[in-house]
Amino acid sequence: MKAPPAGHSLIRTFLAMLAAERGATPHTLAAYRQDLEDYQRFLTRCSSKLIAATTDEIRDYLSDLDKRGFRPASSARRLSAIRQFHKFLYAEGQRPDDPGTILEGPRRGRSLPRTLTVAEVDRLLDVARQGLIDPSRPVMERLRATRTFCLIEVLYATGLRVSELVALPRSAATHREALLMIRGKGGRERLVPLSDPARTAITAYRTLLETVQPAHSSSAFLFPADSESGHLTRQAFARDLKAAAAAAGLATRTISPHVLRHAFASHLLQNGADLRVVQELLGHADVSTTQIYTHVLDERMKAMVRDLHPLSDPGRSDD
Repeated sequence: MKAPPAGHSLIRTFLAMLAAERGATPHTLAAYRQDLEDYQRFLTRCSSKLIAATTDEIRDYLSDLDKRGFRPASSARRLSAIRQFHKFLYAEGQRPDDPGTILEGPRRGRSLPRTLTVAEVDRLLDVARQGLIDPSRPVMERLRATRTFCLIEVLYATGLRVSELVALPRSAATHREALLMIRGKGGRERLVPLSDPARTAITAYRTLLETVQPAHSSSAFLFPADSESGHLTRQAFARDLKAAAAAAGLATRTISPHVLRHAFASHLLQNGADLRVVQELLGHADVSTTQIYTHVLDERMKAMVRDLHPLSDPGRSDD
């Protein structure tokens, strides 16, 4: 009788499927590997194996995570990885059942996304703009300031993920159409409109880059850098963004590229955009992910009832 595959072999096969069929990124694959290897170590301590894990053993693992101080959101993420893994084993005929099907995830409160007001974004852009028009600053400082302003302008105009933003191709600067083709998570493609101010910011940045660093201007990336990837890193942009926020008098702990992405979505919804449209612009595969913004829709609906419904008119008479 053929021995069942070892646990580490099963994990490798599962990760290969995620990469080939779902287009999972190296970062995503590393997270899945970490979660599943931790789960495997727990089963080993319990004298069990991945190929034979039971529903009760998965529950015991979740209890162990709770004892180790894991937050509900982190435990839920690990349970998601375990469910997908066992579903894969069942689909591949590696085992006759799926022990994760009937499990419920840890209960967790739904936190609202941190965002910025329109006034705060305007202040951030104004301060970032001031840094690039000061002729007394050294040219490399002005180049960096111009890049930071451009990044903020493009991010707020498009709502891109920071990984999508920093890796934009150089062709984004030369498009005649005011649209960007973005390849997002899972290899899914979407079109994102690019505003005139964002296009102007890109032109100003690229013009200065070609003057100051002509070698970098031939890079395949819109925001080239001396990094392993060849483009600006997420960490470098996050650092520059916090510096601009501090100069604008905003609390730096509340500022990140993802917060600007939330601001993009929230402000669109506040101004009447449809949730499905925002879903497409953000690149969410499922509208349920976009529904974290329903608090914005709730406030908008309350305002509509208050302003438009005849019963809300304080001067209305019953005559």
